[in-house]
Amino acid sequence: MNKPIGIVLLIIGIAMLIWSGFTYTKKETVIDAGPIQVSADKQHTVVWPNYAGGILIIGGIVLLVTGNKRN
Repeated sequence: MNKPIGIVLLIIGIAMLIWSGFTYTKKETVIDAGPIQVSADKQHTVVWPNYAGGILIIGGIVLLVTGNKRN
């Protein structure tokens, strides 16, 4: 059971090191005065630290190694 989880953690960790975050656009209402509404597109950025990807890679490797020893 540890081997598939280890592989998933390894893949996610590598992806987190390659892409340090992403940006998305959200439409937000600026003015709401009865029938008149004014909205604006605002960009939001999601960024995660690089060490989080490293921790996932190490955890995935540990699960892969311990999974092989038990079998």
